[in-house]
Amino acid sequence: MQNLTLEQWQYPIGRFTAQAQYNKETIAKGIAQIKKLPTALREAVAGWNDAQLNTPYREGGWTVRQLIHHLADSHSNSHIRFRLALTEENPTIKPYEEALWATLPDAKEAPVEWSLQILEGLHLRWGVLLDSLSADDLQRGFFHPQAKKTILLAEAIMLYAWHSEHHLTHITRLKTFKNW
Repeated sequence: MQNLTLEQWQYPIGRFTAQAQYNKETIAKGIAQIKKLPTALREAVAGWNDAQLNTPYREGGWTVRQLIHHLADSHSNSHIRFRLALTEENPTIKPYEEALWATLPDAKEAPVEWSLQILEGLHLRWGVLLDSLSADDLQRGFFHPQAKKTILLAEAIMLYAWHSEHHLTHITRLKTFKNW
């Protein structure tokens, strides 16, 4: 495991690649992956102490604590973006500086339990919304000014399913590597 490249440490499941279209089964799997994140994340860090939570998942990377708080921040923003896309016509979303958010005191010091609780409630609520989406809803989207494109909700589901697994794998790989 020590012989992994930086790319393999940064992207343990590979980079996200958007598809031109997603079928119903693929979307359902993506939704299931999003919905399972809070439980899988809680199980992954069960019993971890502060030293373990303050360990970076790779050299120069965020700590596990920062990853968990980042997931709460990112998925909260995504939930709001979904709601905007469903209630407005192609709204322009507000990007945020996630790398800077990870340096704020609450991301570096707050108990991970707080973000685990946020994720549990958020994903329950987001899951209801995702399960309700029609084929037409999946074709609604939001404009991302940094990406300079409209992201359809079908793609956003798959992006956040990937995002969930991406960061969960950072944590589980570290756990295996450190033999915790």
